[in-house]
Amino acid sequence: MEIVRTAPYGSWTTPFTAARVVEQTVRLSEVRTDGTDVYWDEGRPAEGGRTQLVRRSADGTVSGLLPEGRNARTAVHEYGGGAWWVRSGVVWFTDWADQRLYRFVPGEEPLALTPEPARPRGDRYADGDLAPDGETLICVRERHTGDGAAAVVNEIVRLAAHRPSEPEVLVSGPDFVAAPRLSPDGRTLAWLQWDHPDMPWDTAALIVRDLETGEQVLVAGGHGESVTEPVWQPDGSLWFCSDRSEWWNLYRWRPHTDITAVVRGEFEIGGPQWRFATSHYAVLPDGSVVFARRRKGFDDLVRRDPDGGLHDLDTPFTAVAELRAAGDGSVVLVAATPTTEAGVYRLDPVTGRMQALRPPRDLGIDPASISRPEHVTFPVGRDGEVAHALFYPPANAEWSGPEGTLPPLVVELHGGPTSAAAPAFSPGRQFWTSRGFAVVDVNYRGSTGYGRPYREELYGTWGAVDVADCIAAARWLAAKGRVDGERMVIRGGSAGGFTVLAALASSDQPFAAGADHFGVADLAALAADTHKFESHYLDRLVGTDPDVLRERSPIHHVDRLDKPLIVLQGSEDAVVPPAQSRVIVEALRSRGVPVAYLEFPGEQHGFRRAENIRRALEAELSFYAQVLGFELPAEEGVEPVEVENT
Repeated sequence: MEIVRTAPYGSWTTPFTAARVVEQTVRLSEVRTDGTDVYWDEGRPAEGGRTQLVRRSADGTVSGLLPEGRNARTAVHEYGGGAWWVRSGVVWFTDWADQRLYRFVPGEEPLALTPEPARPRGDRYADGDLAPDGETLICVRERHTGDGAAAVVNEIVRLAAHRPSEPEVLVSGPDFVAAPRLSPDGRTLAWLQWDHPDMPWDTAALIVRDLETGEQVLVAGGHGESVTEPVWQPDGSLWFCSDRSEWWNLYRWRPHTDITAVVRGEFEIGGPQWRFATSHYAVLPDGSVVFARRRKGFDDLVRRDPDGGLHDLDTPFTAVAELRAAGDGSVVLVAATPTTEAGVYRLDPVTGRMQALRPPRDLGIDPASISRPEHVTFPVGRDGEVAHALFYPPANAEWSGPEGTLPPLVVELHGGPTSAAAPAFSPGRQFWTSRGFAVVDVNYRGSTGYGRPYREELYGTWGAVDVADCIAAARWLAAKGRVDGERMVIRGGSAGGFTVLAALASSDQPFAAGADHFGVADLAALAADTHKFESHYLDRLVGTDPDVLRERSPIHHVDRLDKPLIVLQGSEDAVVPPAQSRVIVEALRSRGVPVAYLEFPGEQHGFRRAENIRRALEAELSFYAQVLGFELPAEEGVEPVEVENT
């Protein structure tokens, strides 16, 4: 019989060390089919964070495709996505180094299709589609003609698919364009567009244009309706997701006819378009459709038959990142469960038979050491208002806390802020729970997955509502007796980092410390110095009144920031520039507040290199150990982080 040992929460030895978190880990995001072959991309921290393309042939052979040094990643919108596509064994991809578009036949040298830009990395390409005849392709081009957001032009262009050519501009004028898709006969172009100050989840219009006559039609979207994921079908119909019902649901449009609702309900299909080329439904050859449905923070898979009947598919998945149709009637997907990392799978939607094409790592860890998420809903106001979160209790098969004690709490905040906590297994989260921390991943008001009205509750209230919700979540869990109300910390990245700073600057907050990963400290400075995609994002989240921007900015309330803080930042972050982190660190240093600062050379918005991911995790752990007063397991050899003013 295994003996469970007792030690203070937070100090347990763990199978999820920082080294284990980054060892052989990959980030899976997109998957494609090409005949009987399946392709996907892998972000590899061990290879400097580059994105490799992988092919699995019909005989089961798996091979990495891109030559060493090539990196299939686009910088369009800074968040990328849709950096590659494939047909008949030929791959087109944007290379991170120069942002030019390349044609690549495995085994040969990639051929640059687009001209050398006037400025280094000045022309960026994404989200392509090949014409039915295979001779041309269309894609989004983001052209940087100078410095600053005003010098960026987003267009849809057409170019030769197999030889270098000068791209021809097809669509120009809107501030943003996405998802250019050609009809099966190649005569009609569909795309999404939106303008400042809207973000694509506020308003995105679906346009179709006859390429011969120039006749153009607004199909859906605009005026407070967000459309995403348009896909042509062989019969000439155009499918898409829209939140016209206050939830992103599935619709079909046929030329010269009305729009038909295919699937409607109080759940989301699709989500906010932070990245290009997302896909959360797949229409199959027999007319049925398989879609990922998000309800109460979790995803599941559903099949809709041609007669309208809905069938829940019995799979273990709770987070579906990508879903696409295969020619044989199956679907391929990137998905994760609460206990396994994301993998690539093939699913027969009729028989339920499932095949792992790219299985997740077998970590060889006792399931009792894995914390499972619990969706919780908690009160946030006097009028019955609620917010939501995923709660992860501590879990370790070998350890328990001393009798009569409760675990410390890590309040975790997603980025965006128009995003959501994902109920997918994360070694980085288990890094905390297996040591004896509880974690609550807060889907504060403004998060996605709960309908448009919930999403819009953050309009004008960022830095207030999100702060109130994370404080409410922490206090609610403490009142329920699930965590130690005297030992709570808060962490978040990007927009989540802003909420960390704003919460710590709140006059009534319960946190002992915080961790700010590349977060915003000065809203006015961010509005003046960020990339084009988000350059007017604050207009709705906060407004344009200078007094309000100042009032919501943590840098102007450093007199209230008296709790220890660790700040982690990438030196090449174009979304939240390093100056945002440096200014808050200097302010705390000058006031004698305990602070630690790590800036990672070469990293952008989020850390991609294995050594930096590991160091960031261990530094944050060392910081909490010093602040909360517990010992770290000596055998891990965690390098202490220097905390100034202690």
